[in-house]
Parts: sequence; C-alpha cells; structure tokens
Amino acid sequence: MSRTYLGRLSETDPLHGYLQYDIQPQISGSSGNANYRVFRLNGSNDVYLYEDRYTGAKVVGKFFRTARKWDMEKAVAQLTREFDNLCRMRDCGLVGYPHHVVRPLGRNASLNALLVTEYCEGELLSELILSVIQNRDTGRLYYKLTALAYFLSMFHNRTAICEGVDFNQDCAYMDRLINRLLEIHAMGWDEARELTWLRDQWHHQPRMWEDQQVMVHGDATPENFMFGGGLSVIALDLERTKRADRVFDTGRIAGELKHFFMQSAGDKNAAEPFIGHFLWEYACHFPDRENAFRSISGRTPFYMGITLLRIARNSWIEPDYRRRLIDEAKECLRRF
Repeated sequence: MSRTYLGRLSETDPLHGYLQYDIQPQISGSSGNANYRVFRLNGSNDVYLYEDRYTGAKVVGKFFRTARKWDMEKAVAQLTREFDNLCRMRDCGLVGYPHHVVRPLGRNASLNALLVTEYCEGELLSELILSVIQNRDTGRLYYKLTALAYFLSMFHNRTAICEGVDFNQDCAYMDRLINRLLEIHAMGWDEARELTWLRDQWHHQPRMWEDQQVMVHGDATPENFMFGGGLSVIALDLERTKRADRVFDTGRIAGELKHFFMQSAGDKNAAEPFIGHFLWEYACHFPDRENAFRSISGRTPFYMGITLLRIARNSWIEPDYRRRLIDEAKECLRRF
C-alpha cells in the first residue's frame, strides 16, 4: 500500500489527544507519551496512516468530511454506516485468517467525521494485478483470485436471506451512470438510448431476479482488498455495503480485471482466463458447482458492463480510453 510522508501531528491538534488516549490503548496498551508521524495513503486526501514513533503502533484514519465534501450531516451518516458495517461483518466471523474485515477502533464526528481502524499489512489487489501484467507471473494472480473468491463466498453466504434480489435497484444505478456520462459529454443521446434499451433487455431476463439477497461489499474494487500470506484476504472500506445480488461484487471484480488489462496491457481479452477462474472458484463454494457457475456467469456481463461505465465516468479517465470503456461496456451488455 503506497504512502506519502506528510510530517508530524501537532500535540495541540485535538486529533493527537484522541489517538493517544482513546485509540492507542486498544492496540498497544499504553497512553503515555506519543508522537505521530502522518502519511497519506494511496494518494487519497481522505485516508491517512498515523504511526507512533515510540511504540510503532499504526492506525488508519478516514475522514468523511473534507474540503471536497462539506456536508456534515451526510458525512456523519456515512461514518456511522461504515462503522456499523465493519462491526456487522466481523460479527459474521470475518476476523483473522483467512478472512478478515479490518477492526474499527473508534469514530469521532467532531473530528471531521473521523473513522479510525486498525492498520493491516498486505498487498493490494491493484498492486498485484499490475505486477502480474509487468512480470507475467500469472500463477500468483490465479492463486490470489482463488483466495478472493473464497472470501467473497463467505461474505455473501453468511448473510443470505430468504428474500429475492431487487434488480430494479441495479437498473436505477445504471440509469445514474448513463446520466452522468451524458453530463460530461462522454456520449450522445443516441448512445444513451441504446444503453437504456440494453438495460431493459436485462430487466426482462428471469435469471436477474432468481437469487437471494446477500450483503455485498458494494465497492469491490482492487483498492479495497489486500492479500496476506496463503489464502489471507483483508477487506477495507465497507461504506457501501448493502443487500443486493452477490454478482454485484463478483461482476465488479470481473469488470475491474478487464479494465486493468485493457488499460495496462492493451488487450481487452487478456483478462478472460482470470475472470473465468475467479468465477469458477467462487462457484466451488456451493453444493452444485456447475449450476452455480452457470447462474453467476449468466448475470456477470450486466455487472461487468455497469462497472466499465462506472470507471468511464471518472474525471481522471482520458477521453480516448473512456471511449474504449464505453464501447466494451456495450459489448458486455449485449450478451443478455
């Protein structure tokens, strides 16, 4: 996980006292002298690492109220949501090896809606994918995708309820993505109408309504999963956890794999063996593996398509590559 050193946290900063007296005793058993070094994590202006130079204790602080997001009421609601989601999934047994959700250590609305969690060492999925593309060590990626499939199957299966998925929610999410792409002039109305027609074709497919609701991570991107040794998987950032179709997560991982290989390897098809492996490994955690694989694979193209549209609407995407993402999204969505 990349970090940028920013300096020392002033002892007069209210955050210093909160970390020293409320947080640090939970991890080091000491609230004596403290001197915190501050690092920005992964280039984010919202997430920081705090390291006590005396004990070596490290914690992660995530601010929901920032210079870009000033709405305090919304920030506190997001803080509460993520804290509760972390606790809920840890209560489902996702603690320790091999499946671990980071431990929440505290929340403080008065400190710009701050969430503090434990710091975990590991390799981000994003770092692993890029390393594999550069070094062609495909075996490592296959193995870690097996671990991730195992983790997500436990995340989903332990939270399944006897209530069918509401695919209307995912169709509404696709509509928001289309509207955003129109707003930034990434597409015209003819293309938007085509995407809306494709959405409707998926809406008519019985398989999109057939599964039970589960808790999904909700933001299953390569920045939000870390790998330790063996099958160890550590999940971060549960702010968007919700009840939905399990393929909301697995399809997003598949879409992200396609995006990484399209962008960094220049080959949209290079991700296909890894996507197939990931879905097959996920399906092995069901009594009828082949039937589960067919069901999940049949729904995956829709979720891959909206994942590519989601990436395309980001401001940092170059126009030429945005066009490639939208075109590939349509190719996925045409497989209804």
